[in-house]
Amino acid sequence: QINAKAATGEEIPQEIMVTTRQQYMLPEDAVVFCNFNQLYKIDPSTLKMWVNILNRVPNSVMWLLRFPQVGETNIQIAAQQMGLKNGKIIFSNVAAKEEHVRRGQLADVCLDTPLCNGHTTGMDVLWAGTPMVTLPAETLASRVASSQLHTLGLGELVANTKEDYENIAVRLGTDAEYRRVIRNKVWKGRVESPLFNIRIYTRDLEDLYHKMWKKYQNGEK
Repeated sequence: QINAKAATGEEIPQEIMVTTRQQYMLPEDAVVFCNFNQLYKIDPSTLKMWVNILNRVPNSVMWLLRFPQVGETNIQIAAQQMGLKNGKIIFSNVAAKEEHVRRGQLADVCLDTPLCNGHTTGMDVLWAGTPMVTLPAETLASRVASSQLHTLGLGELVANTKEDYENIAVRLGTDAEYRRVIRNKVWKGRVESPLFNIRIYTRDLEDLYHKMWKKYQNGEK
């Protein structure tokens, strides 16, 4: 048990927290795909892609959150109607921020929701070192994950089509060596890319404010 500020990420936990798959009823030997977004972001087209991926990757499961709890039964029924075997989707409760980020490392691959991407949740799972597959569309909300991955230098995880999305996920799920290489690339990018570099972000934002102010002073629009 950690204090409230540590749980929300405001303080660094003073104790080493051991996180295991067993805590969340996840199979130790399975390929664990995940998505930690609110369930409203999962449209039928996305769920169908996930069903196809799970059916193509032996010994794989999908890890979702009860976010909200009422959606769990609906997702399970819809997935089974699409041809998914029972037991392939595992739900956990929503957790405090520190635990939420920490347990992200237990998954092998995050499957993003193309209609409305994981924004903060995408950053959380990438910070945990877990690769994410996405399929950008036309709206800003559907292109956030693509920007995150390109900034990390992981453009190979950005799909062009639904078929491409499934194939990238299946390769990550079936090729352990490729998955290891990609996970190492994510881990390295966390500290070497600008994505999580607050100093660069702050400097660039301040530069924009200065440019805006100078344009205003010069009477420019």
